[in-house]
Amino acid sequence: MNKINYQLELDKIIDFLNKEGQVPSLLLHSCCAPCSSYCIEYLSNYFSITVFYYNPNIYPDEEYYHRVKEQEEFIKKFPAKHPVSFIEGDYDKTAFYNIARGLESCPEKGERCHKCYELRLSETAKKAKELGFDYFTTTLTISPMKDSQVLNQIGQRVGDEYGVKWLPTDFKKKNGYKRSTELSHEYDMYRQDYCGCVYSYNERRNME
Repeated sequence: MNKINYQLELDKIIDFLNKEGQVPSLLLHSCCAPCSSYCIEYLSNYFSITVFYYNPNIYPDEEYYHRVKEQEEFIKKFPAKHPVSFIEGDYDKTAFYNIARGLESCPEKGERCHKCYELRLSETAKKAKELGFDYFTTTLTISPMKDSQVLNQIGQRVGDEYGVKWLPTDFKKKNGYKRSTELSHEYDMYRQDYCGCVYSYNERRNME
């Protein structure tokens, strides 16, 4: 099966919006401030963004609240072309552990991660529909540890389910991840050394 160039798909949408003179609203699911940095820098040139921080997978609690604070601080400091606002979702840890049940031993990038993507993107699509956003997407495609093909397939599917447009992305393209590390340094952001859940936390610690 041929892989889709999702950066090219995004370029086509942006070109169309520029020609039409439109600045649509975008609900951007964010996993953390460092990953969001390049995504916001890039997309805020073309969209009015609301960052949606919905990550019930984060472990432990203090890590979750640290990441929320970093996200809000970055949004306040960053001089975006178009407005960027913030919504925090529910920190419903039970929702994550329910979808992870039976998949606790899966390695990172496996089925448990795919279920976690679906949990977070479904909630983002639901919120985007509820609040009337033109598009929704996620920062997750910037991570070298995440499969952009899988994420975009899930995003498109849940977008169709809730009746809201999915914005295709592959933020690893155009040196997006590299730029996110530069912005993290520039804004003195905390960069975690594991994805977020207790399973990735333990996996990382076992490697030390």
